[in-house]
Amino acid sequence: MPIPEDVTGDEVDKDVRQDLMSLPKTLAEDVAKNLVMVARLLDEDPERAYGYAKVALRLASRVATVREAMGFAAYGAEKYAEALAEFRAARRMTGSQHLWPVMADCERGMGRPEKALAMAGEPEVKKLDKAGQVEMRLVAAGARRDMGQTEAAVVTLQSPELASSSVQPWSARLRYAYADALLEVGREAEARDWFARALEADQNGTTDASDRLAELDGIEFLDAFDPEADPEADRGTEDASHKAAEAEGSRDDGPEAPEGRSLGD
Repeated sequence: MPIPEDVTGDEVDKDVRQDLMSLPKTLAEDVAKNLVMVARLLDEDPERAYGYAKVALRLASRVATVREAMGFAAYGAEKYAEALAEFRAARRMTGSQHLWPVMADCERGMGRPEKALAMAGEPEVKKLDKAGQVEMRLVAAGARRDMGQTEAAVVTLQSPELASSSVQPWSARLRYAYADALLEVGREAEARDWFARALEADQNGTTDASDRLAELDGIEFLDAFDPEADPEADRGTEDASHKAAEAEGSRDDGPEAPEGRSLGD
């Protein structure tokens, strides 16, 4: 796949560059450029990111960071079996447990929530850092919901991290997941409160908490680019209706209301 001229291998972080030092210099640069494209496209165009990851994998399949990048690209493209295989390969190469939560989520993606839930109770979870443990809790709660255990999902998300008032990188997603779980079990008032807390913590716009709050409050936003949602047309309709009502009223011989009041007061 062609790589834009402005892309250089210098954009990869130092850990990736260190991992690529086992390759010849020219090859390492080519692999690095493909990894840069994976990172750039992963969120907005996962299929293209997957294509660049496949090129990097073909060039350097024995490099752990390449296997991990391939795993995330496949995960983003919803190719969960392939993603899980790549994550397992990367984990064997490094001995690190940081991929454990996303591996469990791959099991969910493959329709095996029971396996994901079992992984949440394995010793590997204790070796995760705080962010990894929160991620594992999110996956476990998702698995509970997959299995129809919605009340259990609510309980799974209750934790010191959820109760903390400090804002961490995972705070918005954890609060959002809790709000969503509460809403599913019918606790709407509490859900609204937690969507609001998620919005407070969501400094990078990673969730749609504001939209969920608006939905709960019955607020509808007008899409300025939607030709069917023309405010002028709506206003014209309202004006026409108002004029028709006035004409109808002028034909009504009934009593007028005293000044300052309406009929029925």
